[in-house]
Amino acid sequence: MTLAWILFSVYLAGTAWLGWLGYKKTDDFGSFAIGKGDLSPWVVGITLAASTASAATFIINPGFVYVDGLAAFMHLGLSVYLGFVVMLWILSFRFRRMGEEMGALTIPDWIGKRYGSRGFSLYFAFINLLSFAFIVLLVGGISIVMQKLLGVSNLVALVITLVFVTGYVLFGGTYAHVFTNVLQGSLMILVTAVILWTGFKFMFSADGFRETIGNQNPDLLRWTNPGSRLYNGLFSTYISGFCIGGALVCQPHILTKALYVKSDRAVRNYILVFSVAFLGFTLLLAAGFWARAALPAEAFIDPATGQFRQDLVMTAYLQHAFPGWMFTLISVVLLAAAMSTLDGLLVGISTITANDLVLNLVNRKNNDPHSQGHQMRLAFRVSHIVLIIIAVLVFAVTLHPPRLLGIFGQTGVYGLVLAAVPALVGGILFRRPPIRLVWSLSVLSLLTHFGLFFFGKQWIPGAGLAFENPGVTAAVGLIVGLFPLVGVKLLDSLGFKSSQPTPVARQMKNKS
Repeated sequence: MTLAWILFSVYLAGTAWLGWLGYKKTDDFGSFAIGKGDLSPWVVGITLAASTASAATFIINPGFVYVDGLAAFMHLGLSVYLGFVVMLWILSFRFRRMGEEMGALTIPDWIGKRYGSRGFSLYFAFINLLSFAFIVLLVGGISIVMQKLLGVSNLVALVITLVFVTGYVLFGGTYAHVFTNVLQGSLMILVTAVILWTGFKFMFSADGFRETIGNQNPDLLRWTNPGSRLYNGLFSTYISGFCIGGALVCQPHILTKALYVKSDRAVRNYILVFSVAFLGFTLLLAAGFWARAALPAEAFIDPATGQFRQDLVMTAYLQHAFPGWMFTLISVVLLAAAMSTLDGLLVGISTITANDLVLNLVNRKNNDPHSQGHQMRLAFRVSHIVLIIIAVLVFAVTLHPPRLLGIFGQTGVYGLVLAAVPALVGGILFRRPPIRLVWSLSVLSLLTHFGLFFFGKQWIPGAGLAFENPGVTAAVGLIVGLFPLVGVKLLDSLGFKSSQPTPVARQMKNKS
């Protein structure tokens, strides 16, 4: 326990110092939101990988593989990975070019300027509040590891996490997020290599590894798991995984990384760095198999409730597989993994709420808007207030966390990205983006996802789809939102007029 506190304190000190460096480079709201475009592709690539591979990847998702086997690994791992990388290549280059031209700071800001509609921007600012669910997932995952690592209560773990992360984001914004993520991401890459080396070595050297898992439940080794509530078919395992992987690129703290750099070449390079690093992080889900073969089910019983808790699978496996000092070191890096995504989300939700929600509402009620400089100073102050409010609300929810943090977080963040996908894809594909159609499809995608997740079994009892899996309902929502858009694009390319150009579309017609 003493070693754990020493290492954790060193990590906190190093991260705080990097946060201070970020504070010194942050002098206005623009630099707080997206920096000044002076970041290296290597830095952005590692930051993006660290931001994407959160507590879900390192802590939560191996539990799904433990419960549902190969099907869960293919869904949460490789299918999501492929969809994510493909969509990142499709969207990032034109998103950066258009964003630079328009002076966009956030995704709702980009959408509002691209479509020439303040109301559209305001709509997405409200939708962005759904990222709160994913913040709860991250803080809950951090608390799980911190309790085991430091021997503290959930209450103490929450206070340490929220005060520390909110504190350095409050002062350093995007630069604090990037600088700390480079440290966190580098540690994550090293630890990932160690875990994968020992895990695959165990898997290939252990006698009867495959038979051990198959004897427990042969469905765990099937490409689709007929006994699973979540991954019981081709659509729920593969198609939905690929679709939701693509949609997740539209998270506020993901796609806006393209605005951190100044050229398409830099975008290409940071995507390559990200793709290699994130593939390694994705393979960590195999720990669910290793835990199956190495530990009895009793190892994952929550002592407080006496019930099986799949969120404990990763930490219990690591505690078994490594000596005490190594487990302590790895656990500190697991905390870094979760914090690396948490700080990015906090930057995103605070800047969007300030710039696209509060300022939009102020300007709608004020016939004589203040100067641009005054608005940016107001947004800067509001972003700090929002951070504090979010921290308090997250504390209240995670004090008694949802039973399955993974499902809770996925449901909310999937709703957020589904609403954004039609607007982003439409804004990039069309020279004259049809705002009425895009807005309608955004709402339809959102309603489809939440409607099927909560009521799918009652509405379509014979569908055979795993509606308990938010990836399935999100994939259906994505298809509903994108297919009509693709159809209109085909008609538009054949010479049919889909809409009149928006003001911004007119200005950018020759460039986009």
